[in-house]
This record gives sequence, structure tokens and C-alpha cells, in this order.
Amino acid sequence: MGNLYKYIKVDRDLCIGAASCIAVYPEIFELDEENKAVLKIKDGAKTSDKSEIKVLSVESVDDDKLLLAAQSCPTAAIYLYSEDGSQLYPEG
Repeated sequence: MGNLYKYIKVDRDLCIGAASCIAVYPEIFELDEENKAVLKIKDGAKTSDKSEIKVLSVESVDDDKLLLAAQSCPTAAIYLYSEDGSQLYPEG
């Protein structure tokens, strides 16, 4: 079964380092040296750029937990996209 979300991105300009995403899904998010949320990638790299869900550092992504992490962000800095690239969260 595939994931509802195909891509994810953290908007560094909006991120204030509240770390609520990390509290919800620490397997995927962490803060970098600038106190901004970044995505953990399978090869050990970190990014905030739009990335495919499948490259994240977890065996499988829990869509509900991912959405909850995005919703927990006080500045709505986490974007979730469908397979065709449509923005699913936050609703545009």
C-alpha cells in the first residue's frame, strides 16, 4: 500500500524552530545548526528541500503521524504533496 503523501518540504523562511514536528515524529525531523527543522534522509543527509517521502530515514512513513507533525507546526512550515505534485497540506 502506498502513501497518501508523495513529497514533503520544510519552508526554512517560515520555520521558527518550535520543534513540535520533532516531538510528533522524531524519526523524520530534527533541528539543524540554525535551529530550523530538517528532514532526515536515508543516507544520513539532512534537507529541507522538497523530497520524496521514500527517501526519508524510516522504513515506512505513517501518513497520519506525518500529517499530525505538519499540523503541529505553529507557522505551517511543513508542506505535504500528492503524487502529481498538488499541495495537500496546508490547503492552498
